[in-house]
Amino acid sequence: MKLPDKEEAMEAIETIVRYIEQCGSDLREGLENTPERVVQSYEEIFSGYSDDASEILDSTFNAEGYDGIVLLRDMEFHSTCEHHLQPFSGKGHIAYIPVDRIVGISKLARLLDMHSKRLQNQERITQSVADDIVENLSPLGCAVILEAQHGCMKCRGVRKQNSIMTTSAMRGVFFDKQEARTEVLQLIRSGNLHG
Repeated sequence: MKLPDKEEAMEAIETIVRYIEQCGSDLREGLENTPERVVQSYEEIFSGYSDDASEILDSTFNAEGYDGIVLLRDMEFHSTCEHHLQPFSGKGHIAYIPVDRIVGISKLARLLDMHSKRLQNQERITQSVADDIVENLSPLGCAVILEAQHGCMKCRGVRKQNSIMTTSAMRGVFFDKQEARTEVLQLIRSGNLHG
C-alpha cells in the first residue's frame, strides 16, 4: 500500500494546528514540530493497513489430535474510532477449536493488532478477526469477544467515564451449540476472576 505524501499530510496537520490556535491556544514552541510528530505517530497507529491476515495466519502446526478450546484472553488492543478520530482500547479474547491445524498464539495477537491499527469501529474489528480465523484455519468454531472503553464516550458527548462496550462474534460450534458457547465464556470469566 502506498502511503500518502508526507509533505501533504504535514500541511493538512498544520492547518489543524492553526485552527486550534484560532480557537484560543497560543502557537507556542511545543507546537512547532507537531505536524511532523503527528505524521510519525499516525504511521504507527494506522500500520494495520499494510498487513494481511492470510500472511499472519499462514504458518500453522499439526494439531496432533487436540480438539479442545484454544483461548488467548486479555490481549490489550488500541484502535481509533472512525466516527470522531478518538481512541478506544481494551481487552480482546480469541478462541477457536482446531480441526487439523493450530496457529502460534502470537499470530492471534498480531491479527487483533492488524485490525485495530486502522480507522475502525469495535463491531468491525470483532467480526473481521473471527472471519479471518474461520477463513484461514477452518476451525470447528471461533469466538471473538472485545471489551473496550471509548474516548468519544469519555471526553465528549455523554461523558461516561467507566462505560465498557462489549462485542462478540461466534462462529461454528460456538454459535450453534449453547454448551460450547457457555464453556468458552466460563473460561474467559474464570481467567478474569484470578487475574
